[in-house]
Amino acid sequence: MTQFPEDIYTEPSNVDVDTLRNLGPLRAMAGIWQGLRGVDVKPKAEGPKTQVYVERIELQPIDPQTNGPQLFYGLRYHTHVVKPNQVKTYHDQVGYWLWEPATDTVIHTLTIPRAQVVMAGGKASAEAKELELVATRDSDSFGIRSAPFLEYAFKTVEFRIKVNINPDGTWSYAEDTVLMIRGRPDLFHHTDRNTLTRIEEPTPNPLART
Repeated sequence: MTQFPEDIYTEPSNVDVDTLRNLGPLRAMAGIWQGLRGVDVKPKAEGPKTQVYVERIELQPIDPQTNGPQLFYGLRYHTHVVKPNQVKTYHDQVGYWLWEPATDTVIHTLTIPRAQVVMAGGKASAEAKELELVATRDSDSFGIRSAPFLEYAFKTVEFRIKVNINPDGTWSYAEDTVLMIRGRPDLFHHTDRNTLTRIEEPTPNPLART
């Protein structure tokens, strides 16, 4: 049996336009954040390499989004990462964090300028302080797509992100990107982790401002 209604066209009525009030577990992540002690473990020809990094991430509320009867509230984000005391970009990433109140579903999308996109999903209550979202390359919905070179050399088979909302107002994440690297027999776990401190409050979404 499908979880979806027969009427796939009619949009919900009386939608609350204040996204910040309806973000469920994502509310604590809204704003502009900085993390000074990120740690990345990445593959190199000689073996795993650990790199520390500094991160700035902006997560701003968007207007409510509908797919017919489906309703999402969300945050649009941009992550910019550099090595300590450097200007050159180490990592850049954009996407959305989405919350579907009707199904207690959290969705995380990411796009990086190395020609890869990912959409990960998971379940959580509106009051949850811990989130875990997963994407796999063989999933029809929460999947991974890469350009030909990455498929040839560094094939991503799974992406997993865990988020913890901390009592002191910070939030932390731990990512595990599982790679099948050409010429290596074992899977490689490319990991990233950081703790973010809010440096600016979020800006209300356009409909809420009007």
